[in-house]
Amino acid sequence: MSDRKNENWEQRDLEYIWHPAAQMKDYEELPPMVIARARGAWLYDVHGKKYLDIISSWWCNLFGHCNPEINQAVKEQIDKLEHVIFANFSNEAAIELAEALARIVPKGLKKFHFNDNGSAAVEAALKLCFQYHLQTGHPERQRFMCLSEGYHGETIGALSVGSLDLYARMYQPMMMDNIHVEAPDCFRCPYGKTRENCQCECFCKAEEAFAKHAKETAAIIVEPLLQGSAGMRIYPPLYLQKLRRLCDETGVLLIADEIATGFGRTGRMFACDHAAISPDIMTISKGLTGGYLPMSVTVTTQAIYDAFYADYSEGKAFVHSHTYAGNPLACAAALAVQHIFRTRPIFENAAVNAKWLTQRMTEEILSHSNVGEVRHIGLIHAFELVADKKTKQPFDAKKRLGYEVYRHALAHGLLLRPIGDVLYFNPPLNITQPELDTAIRLARTALDEVLPTA
Repeated sequence: MSDRKNENWEQRDLEYIWHPAAQMKDYEELPPMVIARARGAWLYDVHGKKYLDIISSWWCNLFGHCNPEINQAVKEQIDKLEHVIFANFSNEAAIELAEALARIVPKGLKKFHFNDNGSAAVEAALKLCFQYHLQTGHPERQRFMCLSEGYHGETIGALSVGSLDLYARMYQPMMMDNIHVEAPDCFRCPYGKTRENCQCECFCKAEEAFAKHAKETAAIIVEPLLQGSAGMRIYPPLYLQKLRRLCDETGVLLIADEIATGFGRTGRMFACDHAAISPDIMTISKGLTGGYLPMSVTVTTQAIYDAFYADYSEGKAFVHSHTYAGNPLACAAALAVQHIFRTRPIFENAAVNAKWLTQRMTEEILSHSNVGEVRHIGLIHAFELVADKKTKQPFDAKKRLGYEVYRHALAHGLLLRPIGDVLYFNPPLNITQPELDTAIRLARTALDEVLPTA
């Protein structure tokens, strides 16, 4: 075995690997951090430097890296069954997981279609809605609505119901022609309201879209309460309630994309719980397995399931599959996640930490002259950089100031990933207050280095 200390891992990485969501030329100045091990909220690279993973490794690590309980569940499962075809076969872990999820999803959701990543769950949801209407006498319903600034994945169907030009613009010729509804923007509200005093006046945009297009629309897909990739934009539960009513009145199905918001991220098990509404279809992934293994589920109502249930000769089956659907290892990890939720005071502790974090972020981050807002839901806290605090005027995007703050934070041992000029905390739900305090201190240090206060 070669001496690991003498191996140039960064160079070897760049020789072969094309990393996601990046301009690889940036890696000439900021090579990849090659992680050798992790524990809890901390990552340790091959050189021994540690990083506080305040973003849960793209929002999926729910209870810390190498969580002993999840580790044990996967170890036990791997000696029993690593994988089996999910068509006409099943496995104990998948059955137990479906039963566990049935106890926590919003009322009315009954059937669980297993996939292997978030985008795949969204693709399945879109196809289900299209085929549902086709098989229930409404072939005219072939389009989809989505919110502006929304994001639902990178595959073509999922990209088509997203509205972020950064991801989608150049692929327009490949994409479906969908209906984009102006989304709530509570930081720069065009109606002069705040989240605390509004009646979702902005919902008029949805009403206008439904008035024009409802009869041709199969479904509307939304990220409930939190548009993550738009810059952690948070909107009130009332918007969801109004949307649920409008869908009921028009026959448009409601897809709640809870891939990023599910499993406690917003302070409730699902973001829909804040509004006390149930969608027709829900997509879940990320925290589902605690960040251990790729898996997603598209959850539907009995009514949708029944529209596909017929003799084979009728051609109504949902012929959609993924090789690793129902993977027992991923299911075992997900079952361990559910066990942790049931046996630990996760929500109670996270609520205490969230309140404390809001106060500390207000004191240490919002006090900076170029931070326009600290917005939060659950343990998720985001701060937006602005050129002018009073007018909320943004910086020129070409300056890439969020990216510069990210780079400086990394130098200090904090993984604080930017979304444009928005930077965010989305930590494991069991992170400690001292760790959060460290993250705040390092974030403020990086912020002052990039944008010194007067």
